[in-house]
Amino acid sequence: MSATVASQKFSFPFSCAARLSQQDEVTQAGCIQVKALALHDLQEKTILSSPVAVIGALVHGENQGKESPKPLPKGENFAAAQVLIRAESSQSAVLSRQSVFEKLLVESEDQRPAAKRQLSSESAARTITVVKKSAVRQEAEEPRHLKPKSFMGQRVSLCAGAAGKRRRRKDLFTSSEVFHRVDSHVIRTGAELKEKRVHDVKVIVQSITQGARSELERLRAIWVWLCHNIEYDVGGYLGHSEKLSSPEEVIAAGRGVCCGYSSLCTEMCREVGIECQEVPGHSKGIGYRQGQSLQNVKSDHLWNAVLLGGQWFLLDACWGAGRVDMEHESFVKRFDDFYFLTDPEEFIDSHFPDEDKWQLLDVPISLEEFERRVFKTSAFFTMGLRLIQPHHCYIITDDGEANVSFGFSRPTTFTHEITQHQDLLHCGASEQRESGNSSYGLLTVSHRNMKLQLLPPATGVYDVKIFARPEAATTPLIWVCSFTVECPIPRAMEEIPENPFLSWGLQPVAGSLGVGGSSQGSEVAEVEEGVFELALKTSRPLMMLCELVHPQLEAAVAKRCLVTQIQPNVLTCHVLCPLRGFYRLSVFVRDHEKTEVKFQNAANFLLHCNGKVVSPDELFPPNLGSACGPGTRTTEAGLSKFSHTTALVSTQQGKCNITFHNQRDLELHTVLSRDENKMAALPLSRYLFCTYTDSKVTVSVSLPDPGVYRLGLYAKLAPGGDFNPMCDFVLRNSCDQPGPPFPCVYAAWRKGCVLFEPRAGLLEPLSWVRFRVRIPGAQRVSVVGETRTDLKLNKSRVWEGDVSTGNGLQQLKLAAASGESSDMDVLMTFDVKQLEREV
Repeated sequence: MSATVASQKFSFPFSCAARLSQQDEVTQAGCIQVKALALHDLQEKTILSSPVAVIGALVHGENQGKESPKPLPKGENFAAAQVLIRAESSQSAVLSRQSVFEKLLVESEDQRPAAKRQLSSESAARTITVVKKSAVRQEAEEPRHLKPKSFMGQRVSLCAGAAGKRRRRKDLFTSSEVFHRVDSHVIRTGAELKEKRVHDVKVIVQSITQGARSELERLRAIWVWLCHNIEYDVGGYLGHSEKLSSPEEVIAAGRGVCCGYSSLCTEMCREVGIECQEVPGHSKGIGYRQGQSLQNVKSDHLWNAVLLGGQWFLLDACWGAGRVDMEHESFVKRFDDFYFLTDPEEFIDSHFPDEDKWQLLDVPISLEEFERRVFKTSAFFTMGLRLIQPHHCYIITDDGEANVSFGFSRPTTFTHEITQHQDLLHCGASEQRESGNSSYGLLTVSHRNMKLQLLPPATGVYDVKIFARPEAATTPLIWVCSFTVECPIPRAMEEIPENPFLSWGLQPVAGSLGVGGSSQGSEVAEVEEGVFELALKTSRPLMMLCELVHPQLEAAVAKRCLVTQIQPNVLTCHVLCPLRGFYRLSVFVRDHEKTEVKFQNAANFLLHCNGKVVSPDELFPPNLGSACGPGTRTTEAGLSKFSHTTALVSTQQGKCNITFHNQRDLELHTVLSRDENKMAALPLSRYLFCTYTDSKVTVSVSLPDPGVYRLGLYAKLAPGGDFNPMCDFVLRNSCDQPGPPFPCVYAAWRKGCVLFEPRAGLLEPLSWVRFRVRIPGAQRVSVVGETRTDLKLNKSRVWEGDVSTGNGLQQLKLAAASGESSDMDVLMTFDVKQLEREV
């Protein structure tokens, strides 16, 4: 073996040097004992009279562990006992990991005499003790449970607590994927051993650790085998059968309680030279009662602590193997990797050791604090959740309200469950949920925060469970933590409708669905005057459907409370509230062009109407389409420059004109309708009149009664095709005077024709009426009634003339002849009121 020897001189106080003897083992927390290679005795006078020459060996080479050490030259004065080496040399003097550390022997703090632990942390951190290699061989033959921990081929942390930051699980391995090879081998080998009925601990350990390349991999193999081959003994726990605890019994039966897991883990670790301790303590597992005091209560659980690289880590194979379903008194196998080398800061939320030192925390917590801490499942930590409030598991409402909030680093979906309080934390209820019941809580999710406002319905104590899952997951939501809520005085309030879509406000997936923002936040929206408007900004053209729910509102009536307008960059929803109380407004979207794609929930809003409400007569008309007002559909059809850009049009005169441009010269059709229970004297089609000039279209409306009407606009997008809906307008008329009907129009009335007067289609009898009309290409225009009146063409190309209405016995017909033909086509007809008969 080649070696480079560096020498440094240190002066030791006489009193310290005089205590050193050949048998002494000078150690301190983190100090490393190394057996000397071959050193000659050093005379006591030399030690006392002069500084000690301390030799530090820097050993190089890959396979030095196989070579025998070369004896040092005779005649030189070296200490035959132990020599202290101060590690103040430069970084180049760091000992090679694969050479010196094969001879390292680390003592645990509990095994060291108190007098020898008086060295300062600084001295201990920089000191190693050299002893004979023969002693290493001798100790190797001693019983395993008596020998101190030996670290082969690993860099040992010196004074882990004092030398620097404690290593965390992520410092040992980035993810469990690094153990894929080990895990696969263990699961396969474990199944083979079980089939062969192999129950010997040593044989099992040798088989499952075969191929393990490090101490960490050997420990992983043991833990995975325990989780996959030992089931929790529910019958033993409940007293239905005898509890199995010895390793042989547990292996043979394939089941055991917590002490069976912990003792077997300790025994298997001993077989591969890993120091492992059983740790007794309290846990918030099966049988734990929420809010119970654990003072003077015997601990009920056992888990393990292992020493890796000079630092203790925690693990619980019992909790890693699965969970107990108390409702069915059965064990549910579910491998939970979280409990393998769990960080102490997370482990303490569910495991409290009898001895504070096994908390492995810089500042241990008290048992009272453990009792108050919120119970968090492994999923809470694996999802990267962070509890903002409350800090304790027992909450008392303030004014009938309690609040819970989480932080999260990755998009997450949440829901909650509130039920009557039960003593047992693990009462057999499902740990998964497909959806939530929000009747007694308002859950809102923002970009990186979840807030839950709890509103218990009555005085009492309640259990609250929070469920979550990654946003992109399609699996059920998983239980992540629990609280107990006491409500001394409930808040007097109306019933909140159930929200099956998990949270209020924009959903976490809204951005990916194309919804970029909302005019309403996740808080409750107070509705004034019974009217509410919602606007959603979009990043691409979308289609929208809305749903309005109130505990006492019928679905058919709820549809008449909504009007939706779909534009390329904004979605608008108008809402009417006919009842007081809370409403749920849910919005569903899909891409405008992807008609085969299902609508998905993008947002849910809680509306509260506590003042004026809308009367049934003021509800929106029935049979409205999903696209009201100008928007994406009209734009794609070439209909533009609308005079009214919103879906709602109000008039106080009982009439209005809506104009727009028809750039593609589509064939258009309009329909006027209202509540079927309200019938007019004439068909509502008589209250519509359309005029086409060039590309401009004017739709004139005259309304017969006060109320709300639907104006539907249709177009043929292809010649010979059907009329397709373009958009609907909601017309609200507040005029008490009935509007007159328009003339009845026939097919000959075509593009370019304009009626200037009379606009009314119902004329007074025995009167003269001025007619003015423009008819392109007409050679002769006449009005025919009891007599025929020919109109004259003026300089403005307008046909005009005065016409007698007669006694009302006949209609007036406006007719025109084109070209050489003498036949005249009827363009429209006017009704004449009947004369009132004298009695």
